[in-house]
Amino acid sequence: MNAPIRVLLADDQRLVRAGFRSILEDEDDIEVVGEASNGTEAVGLATELLPDIVLMDIQMPGEDGLAATRRIVGDERLGGVRVVILTTFDVDDYVYDALRAGASGFLVKDTMPMELLHGIRVCARGDALIAPSVTRRLIAEFAGRVRLPDPGPRLNTLTGREREVLGLVGAGLSNDEIAERLVLSPSTAKTHVSRILSKLAVRDRAQLVVVAYETGLVTPGWLG
Repeated sequence: MNAPIRVLLADDQRLVRAGFRSILEDEDDIEVVGEASNGTEAVGLATELLPDIVLMDIQMPGEDGLAATRRIVGDERLGGVRVVILTTFDVDDYVYDALRAGASGFLVKDTMPMELLHGIRVCARGDALIAPSVTRRLIAEFAGRVRLPDPGPRLNTLTGREREVLGLVGAGLSNDEIAERLVLSPSTAKTHVSRILSKLAVRDRAQLVVVAYETGLVTPGWLG
C-alpha cells in the first residue's frame, strides 16, 4: 500500500480547518499532519513536517498565504511540497499572483467534498492543474491584466509540437484532451508535457499555464 498523501491545513478560521479535516480524515489515502492559522505558522510547519500538500488560504492575519507560498516554493528543502490555494470568487484578485508565486493550483472553498479529494489526489500526482473549468475562467481573466513580455529565448528550446502542447496546457486542457485534439495517444501527450516541464525548469502544470500566458503564447479566449 502506498504511503498516504500528507496534508497541512492553513486557514485562520478554526471551523474551516475542522471541516476540511473531517472530510480528509475519512479517507484511507490522506492524512492531515498539521494545522496553521497564518502564513508564518504554515511555513514553519511545512519545513518541520514536509507535507505533500499545503491547503493554503490566501487571506490570513500577519503573513498571508501569498507570502507564505513564495517562501515555501522558494525553499529548496521543500521541493516536494505543493501548495494548493483555497479561494472564493469574491477575492480572486490574488489567484494569478499565487500561481506566479509557485502555487500548484487552487480550490474554491465551497467545493464539493469529492472535488476536494480528487483535487488533492491529482495535485499530489502532479498530473494536472486543480479544477480545470474554474482555472480556465480565472487565469484567463487575470492573465488578461498582465502586460505580456517578449517571449525572447524562453521558448526557443521547445519544438513546434511542444509549443502547441504548451498552448493547450495553458488553455486548461488535460493530457487526454490534448491527445484527442492533436490526435495523439494519451501517453505521448504526457511525454510531451514532461519534456516541456524539464526544458522550462518549472515545477508543474500550473507553472506551465503561467508561462503560456506570460510569454504571449496563449491569450485569454484564444482556444474558443
